Amino acid sequence: MKPSPTVDPAQRYQAQARLVEALGQELPAHTLLWHAEDTTPYECDGLSAYRQRPLLVALPETEGQIAALLRICHGLQVPVVARGAGTGLSGGAMPHAAGVTLGLAKFKQILQIDPLARTARVQCGVRNLAISEAAAAHGLYYAPDPSSQIACTIGGNVAENSGGVHCLKYGLTLHNVLRVRGYTMAGEAVEFGSEALDAAGLDLLSLVVGSEGMLAVITEVTVKLTPKPQLARCLMASFDDVRKAGEAVAQIVKAGIIPAGLEMMDKPMTAAVEDFVHAGYDLAAEAILLCESDGTPEEVAEEVGRMEAVLRASGAARIEVSADEAQRLRFWSGRKNAFPASGRISPDYMCMDSTIPRKNLAAILLAIQEMEKKYQLRCANVFHAGDGNLHPLILFDGSDPDQLRRCEEFGAEILETSVALGGTVTGEHGVGVEKLNSMCVQFSAEEREQMFSIKRAFDPAELLNPGKVIPTLHRCAEYGRMHVKRGLLAHPELPRF
Repeated sequence: MKPSPTVDPAQRYQAQARLVEALGQELPAHTLLWHAEDTTPYECDGLSAYRQRPLLVALPETEGQIAALLRICHGLQVPVVARGAGTGLSGGAMPHAAGVTLGLAKFKQILQIDPLARTARVQCGVRNLAISEAAAAHGLYYAPDPSSQIACTIGGNVAENSGGVHCLKYGLTLHNVLRVRGYTMAGEAVEFGSEALDAAGLDLLSLVVGSEGMLAVITEVTVKLTPKPQLARCLMASFDDVRKAGEAVAQIVKAGIIPAGLEMMDKPMTAAVEDFVHAGYDLAAEAILLCESDGTPEEVAEEVGRMEAVLRASGAARIEVSADEAQRLRFWSGRKNAFPASGRISPDYMCMDSTIPRKNLAAILLAIQEMEKKYQLRCANVFHAGDGNLHPLILFDGSDPDQLRRCEEFGAEILETSVALGGTVTGEHGVGVEKLNSMCVQFSAEEREQMFSIKRAFDPAELLNPGKVIPTLHRCAEYGRMHVKRGLLAHPELPRF
C-alpha cells in the first residue's frame, strides 16, 4: 500500500499558499491549519500503518463554510477528504498529499429528539453514544453500537455503514437511518431519504450510506430510535473446539432464534481482554460465544431457555447467564474492549473486516491458524458471529518493514479466503485504502467500472476522497502480477484482474 503521490516541496508550498489565500476569503483564519505541527495529528485515522500529511486541514463551523470550501476546491481542482472522529479502521480518512482534509468535528449538535416519531435529527459530528444518552429520558436509544461508539460520529457511521454487537437483531446503520443531508463536491446541497416511511424516486439513501465519503460530504442525519427493552440477559458459552462454537452459531439461527447480540471470540482474544477488563471469561475455552436476549421478562426467560438448549446440544462445555445488569455489562465490556486489549499485547495491530456465511466460521478460524504459522505472526479473533462478520486482529511491529509486509500479505490472504468461502472483503469497516487490492480479487473490471460510473455521476472530477475504495485497472493488473510472483495466490480461480 502506497500513500498518495508525493509533491515537490516548492510546488507544495506554492499550492498551499494559493489554497490558504482562496479559502481565507470565505473561512475564518482560525479554521485553517497548514503548518506541519498542526496537520500531523490528521495524517491517519484508526489504520495507523499508513500515514500522509494533507496540504491543509479545514475545520469549518457552519454549513455555509463547508459549501464555500467545496466550491473553491472544486474550482481549483483540489481533492477533499472528509474526516469525522478519525476512528475508521480502513484508512478511509487518510489525507491526500495535495488535498484538503475537511474536519467535521465542530458539527456536534443534537438538533431534535422526537419521542413520538421515535427519531433524532443530529449533525454529522455527534458521537454515536451521545444520541442514546440524549434519547434515554424518553425510554429510547440508537441501536447500532460500534465498539468505538464512545468516540465515533454518526457521519462516519453513515459513511462506513457501521454495525455493532447488536446489529444481528437491530440492523446496521443503513437500517436505522431515514434521511441524510450533505453537499456535493461542487458545493451543492443534497438530501437523500425522508422522515416519512418512503421517499419518491430511486433509493439513493441506500447508495450514500456506506459510500465512504466518495459521493457527498454528510452534514446532517435523521436516525430511528428504538424503545429500550425491559430486560436483557447475556449468556456466555464456552467451547473446547472452535468447530463446535461455529456450529452453535448456525444452529441458533437455524432454530429460528434472532438474539439481540451473538458474538464469538477465540482463546487468544479472550486471554487479552480478560487481562484488561476482568470480564469473567473462561480462559480454558478454545472459543466463547456471547448470546444476548432482550425484551419483556417473559420473552427473555423463554428465549434464554431455548438458547441454552441449543448451546448444550452443540457441545458447550460451560454456560453462564448474567445474573444482573452489572454482570451483563461486564460480559460485553470484554468484547467492546477487544481492540484496546490487543494494543496492550502488541506494538501494532491490523484489524481485518470480511464477511462469510455463518456455516464457515470454523473453516475460516482454522485457516487463519495455518496462516499464523505461514506468516509467523499472531492473530486474535473476534466475530460478529451472528452475521458472519470477522474481525481478525493481526499483531505486528510497525517499526519492522518486514513484519508490516507479512502483515499485509496475511490480511490479503484472509480476505481472499473469505471470498473463496462465499463471502466478501468487507462487512462494516469499509474498503478505504486497506482493501483496495482485495477489491481486485472480488470484482471484475466491468463491475469496478460500474462503480466508477456511479462516483462520476456525483463527482465528475473525482475529487472527493480520490484513490480510495475502487481500484483502477492498472492497479489491479499490477497487483495480479505481484500476487502471482510472490506465490501468494491461495485460490487461483479467484482473481479477475
